[in-house]
Amino acid sequence: MKKKLAAFVPMLGGAALAARRLRRREPYDFRDNVVLITGGSRGLGLVLARQFAAEGARIAIIARHAPELERARQDLEERGADVLAFQCDVRDREQAQGAVERVVDHFGAIDVLVNNAGVIVTGPVEHMTIEDFQEGLAVHTLGPLYTIMAAAAHMRRQGGGRIVNITSIGGSVAVPHLAAYCMSKFAAVGLSDSVRAELAKDNIKVTTVRPGLMRTGSPFNAYFKGQHRQEFTLFVIISSVPLITIDARRAAHQIVEACRRGDRELTMTLAARVLELANMLFPNLVGGVMASIVRLLLPGPTDEQGDIEKTGWESRTRLAPSPLTHFTNEAALRNNEVGAHQPPA
Repeated sequence: MKKKLAAFVPMLGGAALAARRLRRREPYDFRDNVVLITGGSRGLGLVLARQFAAEGARIAIIARHAPELERARQDLEERGADVLAFQCDVRDREQAQGAVERVVDHFGAIDVLVNNAGVIVTGPVEHMTIEDFQEGLAVHTLGPLYTIMAAAAHMRRQGGGRIVNITSIGGSVAVPHLAAYCMSKFAAVGLSDSVRAELAKDNIKVTTVRPGLMRTGSPFNAYFKGQHRQEFTLFVIISSVPLITIDARRAAHQIVEACRRGDRELTMTLAARVLELANMLFPNLVGGVMASIVRLLLPGPTDEQGDIEKTGWESRTRLAPSPLTHFTNEAALRNNEVGAHQPPA
């Protein structure tokens, strides 16, 4: 057995080296290519749009809220980008597929599709409704399915393309108080991984991105149930810790590079990779730790007021925003997460 393993290790090393060399020989140039980003008006989507634009790509961003889209369009144009921005709700099949057609009509092609649109509801499962789960599936799974099917048809005729699906570490490891989010992200990972092999024959490379916690500023626009203030405070403080989170600009750079290389998948951060590996090797242990976190650290369910959905902006406390959430506060201002509300202190 030891001899077989000894022979197998060099083979793996050789295969990895060959794959790395192949990627180096086939760089993907984004200049003048058309990149469509769903959920591109703020947060990670906007940061990705900025980085693709810096590569010389022509940018299309879609989102649900017109004021945010307009601010994002101005931001990108001020950076010299050729940008198309329009409202679209990817939960609606006709709108999602129509968005792809509109991009092709405007620019004449679609070379890169980034499925980034997302929604997150945090709180005890006792306060979640069937509609919360359906909403997650509609945004994270059906929306990408609609855009993938529409974009792939054009990419085939063009001779190839790139598709990047932003999923989550919550699509590999179930996290307490994120049941609806995790369910839909598991499905999103399954969708992304499933279509990859079949689209490869058409020279369409699909990358599944599983980010861990990112400092995008998005907690202020996330939704909370249960003990709203406690849920939000804990969430935003954890999302601001540098050692277990990643700056949105650095995350976007890694995603753009993974797309350029045509990588199969990308997991960020180190903490997320460790958690993913631990869950694969020791699922019972990780499950026990998660159960202990629920009992010892997370706010419990409350009365019927906990069924009401509130944003992070509506759930602010003395600790959030505060110096403890400094990095998230800065990211919210930088990445168009402030909206019509008062900016974080």
